[in-house]
Amino acid sequence: MTTPVKSELLRPGLSRRGFLANAALRGVGAAVALPALASLRTAGAAEGAAAPTRMAFVYVPNGVHVDRWRPLGDGRGYTLGPTLEPLSDMRDHFQVVSGLAHRNGTAGADGAGDHARATATILTGMRPRKTAGSDIRVGISVDQLAAQAIGRETRFPSLELSCDAARKSGACDSGYACAYSFNMSWRSESQPATPEANPRLVFERLFGAGRGVERSQSLAARREGRRSILDFVAEEARGLRGRLDAADRRKLDEYLTGIREIESQIARFDRMPVPDVADLELPDGPPPSYGEHMRLMADMLVLAFQTDSTRIATLMFAHDGSDRTFPEIGVGDGHHSISHHQDDGEKLEKIARIDRFYTEQFAYLLRRLHEARGADGRSLLDHSMIVYASGLSDGNRHRHDDLPVILAGGAGGRLATGRHLQLPNEQPMSNLFLTMLDLMGAPVDRFGDSTGPLDAVLA
Repeated sequence: MTTPVKSELLRPGLSRRGFLANAALRGVGAAVALPALASLRTAGAAEGAAAPTRMAFVYVPNGVHVDRWRPLGDGRGYTLGPTLEPLSDMRDHFQVVSGLAHRNGTAGADGAGDHARATATILTGMRPRKTAGSDIRVGISVDQLAAQAIGRETRFPSLELSCDAARKSGACDSGYACAYSFNMSWRSESQPATPEANPRLVFERLFGAGRGVERSQSLAARREGRRSILDFVAEEARGLRGRLDAADRRKLDEYLTGIREIESQIARFDRMPVPDVADLELPDGPPPSYGEHMRLMADMLVLAFQTDSTRIATLMFAHDGSDRTFPEIGVGDGHHSISHHQDDGEKLEKIARIDRFYTEQFAYLLRRLHEARGADGRSLLDHSMIVYASGLSDGNRHRHDDLPVILAGGAGGRLATGRHLQLPNEQPMSNLFLTMLDLMGAPVDRFGDSTGPLDAVLA
């Protein structure tokens, strides 16, 4: 007989709704959290309870080719620019927001270091102290402020992901500590929430369980290709299927199939050499697919939301200043190098291809969220707020105004979608975060350099 949930999966103060959403299949060294299944509701569950709101932030580095990014027109009748065309099938589920800025990212008296400031300010709205030592200081980020308010309702208060190997020491940009460049999430003004770049470790965090020995044995068997994590919970899965109606059985089968496919992709990724972020040359042998890495991390984010393991996440596709090359799309130049294009047509064309490549990965994330369904039958995207942004607009001139920003998802019908919102005056991006915090049930009077909520994004 399978029980819906085990107490060790729960955090103190977990709500009844969270209790049901965190049901899991358990085995030796494994705990496969389940998506919301209507068949598991009990008499004590609130049938009409509203689905939780989730929020995530996705970061792309080095600004964009502004003319290719910028939509034509505003309102609902706008036209997507070439960079955003991969999102065309999802345009009813997001709004492009133009006119937001981070003034604390600009040089001011601090001089050079725009890339470090771009990453450090993107979710904090605060100016980082210029130091390469241990006395770093910037400010708490919007995701962590929300995590402090509602994080106890889920297994993990928040989830921080990256496709870069993190650097924790040294200087990375004109006297700024590497901590500023490689972290967009900050638990306090001096403590970054270091993201995880290894898909295997994220997978283990979401689905590993039990004592250390059990987890190690389970992981060893799976890494050798002999077992899947689902093999360890197969008996409980069979018992659970018998308690579900036809719709939930189909939903469970699709979910478990998706987990097995992700696990297979991770196994392939494990066998590939991963270059150090400082390397500008490709390593010998087959390099890992950057596109696959980003999509795997997107899958992890979706799984975390789908199982209500967390409602708050960040995903850095790359840190600002990244000089990564893009052999998958035929760009052998380093991204940061060509971002200083000086209006060179060939470099601009390559930047446009990179921008579009990143947009394709974001489109993948939105589609996956749209396909995943909650207990109410609506998509996870309908109940989410997903910000896609860069801390620079024009990388050549290091501009921190009119940032490229997409706000996807409906937050349960409270956000407008399907339009281009052109703000009449430059506004702090922190104003958007004030509104998002309110929608998350974590309202504050001020955040970062905010001047007031951005009600214009509301439905």
